[in-house]
Amino acid sequence: MTDGPEPISADALPALRQELTELRADRDAVAATLRGEDPVGDRADAADELQRASDVTRLDRRIAEIEERIRQASFAAPPSTVVVGVGSTVTVRFADGAEATVHMGELAEELDESLMTADSPLGRALLGHRAGDTVTYDAPDGTTTAAVLSVGPGTVGPDAV
Repeated sequence: MTDGPEPISADALPALRQELTELRADRDAVAATLRGEDPVGDRADAADELQRASDVTRLDRRIAEIEERIRQASFAAPPSTVVVGVGSTVTVRFADGAEATVHMGELAEELDESLMTADSPLGRALLGHRAGDTVTYDAPDGTTTAAVLSVGPGTVGPDAV
């Protein structure tokens, strides 16, 4: 994305905190089912125990990722108004001439059509670019381009894309 820690939008931070709470509860529930040093019964029991231990490891990894992301965002600079990054509002013109204003975020909101995640094909292509740049990305109909018209901070209004 950028050289420093990325900001987290006002919408994404509560969503990350909620996910963290849910993951911790899931982890505690799975960890409570582990038998510890008790002998395991048959092979099915051993396989089940191994799967639960693997689930705890996976949950621990995701919990650590979210905790680190929240920690980094606490000292991140505000979104750039020059270079596209997480938190930027970007206006683009697509190859067909259509224009759209989107907000670069981390978490997709089902009902927010103006949010573009930084890991989407266009989102990845836009990161690090400036107004005046043209980016190429893979769309469902094949490779296409979009021109960056403007970059700004903040969120887009209800009349965007």
